[in-house]
Amino acid sequence: MTSQPTAPTTRTDPQAEARPQWKRALAVPGWLNPFLPPIFITLILLFGNLSFGILESYSKTLLAIVTAMVFEVVLGRIFYRKWPHPASAYITGISVGILLRSPAFWPYALCSALSITSKYALRVRGRHIWNPSNFGICTMLILASQAVASLSIQWGNNLASLIVIWVLGTVIVWRAKRFNITLTYVVCFITLSFLRAHITGDPWRSEISPITGPMYQLFIFFMITDPKTTVRSRMGQCIVAFAVAALEFFFRLDSSIYAPLYALFWVGPAALLIEMAINSRKPQAAPAAAIPGQKAARA
Repeated sequence: MTSQPTAPTTRTDPQAEARPQWKRALAVPGWLNPFLPPIFITLILLFGNLSFGILESYSKTLLAIVTAMVFEVVLGRIFYRKWPHPASAYITGISVGILLRSPAFWPYALCSALSITSKYALRVRGRHIWNPSNFGICTMLILASQAVASLSIQWGNNLASLIVIWVLGTVIVWRAKRFNITLTYVVCFITLSFLRAHITGDPWRSEISPITGPMYQLFIFFMITDPKTTVRSRMGQCIVAFAVAALEFFFRLDSSIYAPLYALFWVGPAALLIEMAINSRKPQAAPAAAIPGQKAARA
């Protein structure tokens, strides 16, 4: 007697099946996830430049992108013997192209090169501790201040451009589960703006208005929320966002127009080093004893 062939079973994801139908309909294929931030930030660049001319030129931005991607590929092959995913380098290059200002071409290439190199050269326990574009831009502002500046009011706080950034930025940080960072920073910034207005005697509206500008919008959605250079606990992320806003508060009292960039430059790496030090003191869990006759599970 021969057995009848059984119909093949189809594996299903219980969590996916449990989600509401509208969430399943809006779900993005896994292979597309790494490309969503580059796509969205490209849309912001195109919309902003076509509407308000935020770029020095497309050629300078293209130079920043190409330099970042070339350095990523070369350094990835040298240090890890593999081809790195280009999405991260693309975001770094396009961020440099948007945020940096210079009449010359070389600062765009140099800034991208510094940004990507910092990912490989400035590492602690296998993690790079500076946000790449933040490191590159701050380094250029400090060392080449006569040749470069940063994006500030080129969009003129135009409501249409801000809505585009808010929508696209919110989607990105929500999917990355980093919206708590953006929300904490915005609440702290607004609260401290009233205190700064009281200290300086300036109208409170003028103290709050910078956060509606394009530099701050790109900062709170694409820089301070970088998953690779933020601490891992949600409470820690909120504390770091508060610390960035607090240090920026003091920098702005000294009339620094690049206050948020400088604040993240100092607070971000310090937070990561503190987290690593705390984790190193925690006792490591002992490996489970092997059961005879069973193979160890692969991590």
